[in-house]
Amino acid sequence: MSAPGVLITGAGARVGKALALALGADGWRVAVHYRHSAEPAQEVVAQIIADGGQAEAVQADLTDREAVASLIPKAINAIGPIQALINNASHFEDDRLENLSHDLWDTHMDTHLRAPLFLASAFAEQLSQNDTGTIINLLDQRVRKPNPRFFSYYLSKAALNSATQTMAQALAPRIRVNAVAPGPTLRNARQSEADFNRQVSATLLGIGSPVEEIVAAVRYLLSARAVTGQTLVVDGGQHLLWRTADVQGVDE
Repeated sequence: MSAPGVLITGAGARVGKALALALGADGWRVAVHYRHSAEPAQEVVAQIIADGGQAEAVQADLTDREAVASLIPKAINAIGPIQALINNASHFEDDRLENLSHDLWDTHMDTHLRAPLFLASAFAEQLSQNDTGTIINLLDQRVRKPNPRFFSYYLSKAALNSATQTMAQALAPRIRVNAVAPGPTLRNARQSEADFNRQVSATLLGIGSPVEEIVAAVRYLLSARAVTGQTLVVDGGQHLLWRTADVQGVDE
């Protein structure tokens, strides 16, 4: 079993799917995590296998403590030892300081902070003493350019950004921990095509965060042996804009 193994959370769709397909093509054994999207996750697995790779789907609700505790063992049982963990799963829902909800707060914090931290702990525990590993957290350019929209979402990502550095300190030298912070990548359900295109074209480079650029950033961090505790912002320069969304009067 010479091929390295990777667990990618939220790998049944969108950026997670792209990462799973790319790393599968690179020769990684891929554990494709999903919460509800069993069929899309199985389609990702089937595509990786059809292309000559190795993959299995693993299910877990990242807001459930027992499910999080069982995910690393599930992944190992499915594909064998893992040398990389990519915390990609995300919940993206708007709230504001004036209408905070305990339930939404918990969902954002569970998905973006608690689950990645406990998965990292379990990942480190299972890693062979003779092996090295890598953890990559998917963040958001908001960690460099905050605004009060998506309030608890932003705070959860900002906390994971800080945790990226403290995990890098705690797990060195055997495990490197880094992050990628994208900007506008794929249109979400709240946006029209025109709204998304405006958001992308408003970035400094006018291209937003193409999926292939996020994949390239992850590939780099997986291979960069002297890099740890870093957040690579891949957002077309969005975080350098003077006016944030709330100032411009747009939704996102």
